[in-house]
Amino acid sequence: MKETVILDRKFREMIPGEIIGKKIDEMAEKLNHDYAGKDVVFLGILNGAFLFAAELFKRINLKARISFVKLASYEGTKSSGSVKELIGWNEDISGMHVVVLEDIVDTGHTLELIIGELKVRKVADIRIATLLFKPKAYTKTIPLDYIGFEIPNDFVVGFGLDYDGYGRNLPSVYTLVK
Repeated sequence: MKETVILDRKFREMIPGEIIGKKIDEMAEKLNHDYAGKDVVFLGILNGAFLFAAELFKRINLKARISFVKLASYEGTKSSGSVKELIGWNEDISGMHVVVLEDIVDTGHTLELIIGELKVRKVADIRIATLLFKPKAYTKTIPLDYIGFEIPNDFVVGFGLDYDGYGRNLPSVYTLVK
């Protein structure tokens, strides 16, 4: 089993990159089917979702565009419990079909903020695609439409997720060794 050290913590491989790629293939196939004939905006949540968004978007065969918004709620290895908007919205998406791309959904605080903002902008519909989902940490009732992997409520890094800014470039998802 692969392990790596990031700063002062040891992490063990949880989901290999090849398995992630296959899951993204499946998600893209479903999105291509569900949105056939529609004009779609994919909205990636930075920083964590940039790799997932790029890999998924390469597999999308729709009339589509992609945009990003940057929000943050983590400090170190724990959720801060509040979401800080860092970079705002920069385009008109009213009347559009929007697919929110998240790296991970845990408590749902970030997702709740995004959904609220999208509703204010009067989009046609909103679907959520997340690479990772922590059902035991989830405190909201917002439905998740496309879920890559359900994982335990552990701290994870890799494939865009970080520990104090490091580890995003790992091609697999790793879990913190306690």
